[in-house]
Amino acid sequence: MFKKVLVAEDLDSISITVVQALETLSVEEIQHSKYCDDALLKIKRALLDNEPFDLLISDLSFKADHRENTLTSGEELIEAVKKIQPDIKTIVFSIEDKSYRIKSLFNNLGINAYVSKSRQSIPELKSAVQSIFESNEKNISPELAYALNEKSFHEIEAYDISLLKLLSNGYILDEISVAFKNMGIIPNGSSSIEKRINKLKIYFKANNNVHLIAIAKDLGLV
Repeated sequence: MFKKVLVAEDLDSISITVVQALETLSVEEIQHSKYCDDALLKIKRALLDNEPFDLLISDLSFKADHRENTLTSGEELIEAVKKIQPDIKTIVFSIEDKSYRIKSLFNNLGINAYVSKSRQSIPELKSAVQSIFESNEKNISPELAYALNEKSFHEIEAYDISLLKLLSNGYILDEISVAFKNMGIIPNGSSSIEKRINKLKIYFKANNNVHLIAIAKDLGLV
């Protein structure tokens, strides 16, 4: 069984329940973080101490409060962690049920399991922990299994998600170009980006950029 697990969850009641579930699986060391920034620091500290975490269990949504944070979501946390510890196994434990968002977590962030917060979530979480410890097969809550078989978004790439996120944040074409250049994303020319936006509008049958962003938000793409 995993020896060292980090739980990133901002609600104490859920965190306590998850920790108790892990204890029944005989996990030797369990740590908890309410903030994504703190979770990343724990991962870094563990690596420096040559005592890395074996497993990260993270929610996707973290409620904002008085504290300013660099990482504000589970996706951002997992992406940052994977850059410094690519082999760490990851489980997302969330209420999110949008198929594209779930599928992108597997395809783009390489998570190992997705467990839906529900009445059966703790038994499913324990089963997922056991499963990914024993193998590298993907694990997902039964009621969300369709998400991995969903073919409706097969043409949408990580590039498109980055583009839609910047559009939803109010970036105009030239600003997106600069942002893509700074992030090392290509193509990053204004002409190429404009063509991609037009392609997305056709794909989603959007009348304009505002309509496109609304559709993307409804589908959980941004």
